[in-house]
Amino acid sequence: MAEVAPATLYNHFRTKDELLQGVALHIAVTLCRRIAESYPHVRDAAERMAIGNRRYIWLAEQSPGWALLLLDIGLAVPNLAQQVTQDARADLRLGLKQKRFRVTTEAAAMDLISGTVGQAMRSVALGLAPARHDVAVAATVLRGLGMAADEAVAVARRPLPEFPAAG
Repeated sequence: MAEVAPATLYNHFRTKDELLQGVALHIAVTLCRRIAESYPHVRDAAERMAIGNRRYIWLAEQSPGWALLLLDIGLAVPNLAQQVTQDARADLRLGLKQKRFRVTTEAAAMDLISGTVGQAMRSVALGLAPARHDVAVAATVLRGLGMAADEAVAVARRPLPEFPAAG
């Protein structure tokens, strides 16, 4: 860890809350970029949605503290929520165009995705979720977006693409 004097940090952040928000935003942007880089070759919107859902839940398994920080700060910082949902919104729109999804409104669908995945992350981070919860949640989201049960489960069970190393 780089040694930085507290006074130096406050040249960029006025308060501890701003510092935490900056860290959370950096983590969210980095995670979103890495998730997107893991599946540019995937054309099916349903599979893209499942990969994104499962990767966020994977973060909660790998780094529970960071996941809980992102979730808590995300509630208070609209920029963070907008950044995190940008790719899901694009995949939702692609799925509507491909006729893979059928939703009442885009806003309701985004609430379904964000709320379900966010709660799943919290459950996993707190050690309250069963094994393979990522697959079950991704299938549930796909069902909520209008896919048939068998197909939603099949898509959610597909192997995840390799996750690019941090760089």
